Amino acid sequence: MSDSKMMAQMTSGPGFIAALDQSGGSTPGALKAYGIPESAYNGDAEMFAAMHAMRVRIMTAPAFTGAKVLAAILFERTMDGEAEGLPVPTYLWQERGVVPFLKVDQGLEAAANGVKLMKPIKGLDSLLERAVGLGVFGTKMRSVIDLADKAGIAAIVSQQFEIGQQIASHGLVPILEPEATISSPEREAAEDILLDELMKGMDALPADAKFMVKVSIPVKPNHYAPLIAHPKVVRVVALSGGFSRDEACARLAHNPGMIASFSRALVESLKVDMTDEAFDAALGAAIDDIYNASTHKD
Repeated sequence: MSDSKMMAQMTSGPGFIAALDQSGGSTPGALKAYGIPESAYNGDAEMFAAMHAMRVRIMTAPAFTGAKVLAAILFERTMDGEAEGLPVPTYLWQERGVVPFLKVDQGLEAAANGVKLMKPIKGLDSLLERAVGLGVFGTKMRSVIDLADKAGIAAIVSQQFEIGQQIASHGLVPILEPEATISSPEREAAEDILLDELMKGMDALPADAKFMVKVSIPVKPNHYAPLIAHPKVVRVVALSGGFSRDEACARLAHNPGMIASFSRALVESLKVDMTDEAFDAALGAAIDDIYNASTHKD
């Protein structure tokens, strides 16, 4: 069973989710934006060590607490790492009051029917068992919608719910993430289809199911209101999707009940060569901006 205090925080707490889950192919880009070029490390071990150091710097910053950051989504290596001598999930919850989630997807299939399904997730049950043992509350998995193809979107949502139920069977709360790319010329139509499919999927779940959903900030404000109100939905959260923090926050503020789960928009102003004082101030300002957009609606 999910921790009741964590569930209460995720259901009704004011704040947002920090997405600290860059992995594999996205890591070099994230490090470059932080000021660490590929020439600064050799091989995956050094690359992931640099990424872990960045994440620990974020997680241990004064502003990174459950007062505004409800939860953090972790890459598997981050979950297995330490912060200030504690396992990261333990540190986040016990020391910072931040609920730990784990990214579980292992990349995307080639595009077909206007979407990119998730690749099979190898060893998922053993990973979930390990996550439970480390005190993780839930998971996140991403697939991508590029076009308003009804069959493709139905396939995306079906896969998300199928794996979501496998995750829930371990007592974890799954975040389904069918991302509609913000550059798609058919995004508004795709989001109409996506909402219909998500509502059907939620309706079909067992009565006591508790899922979360992560989507792009919709073209039409308040588009996901029916999903937010669904009794089986813990929270609907928004990814920044390539928008700058200012634009993502402005758009999010037009969507009552939706909170942020930002990655790039959270860390875009952070640089490795900042003093601790400057780093903490920049992160604190970003957290304030995203918190305000998640809690104060236009």
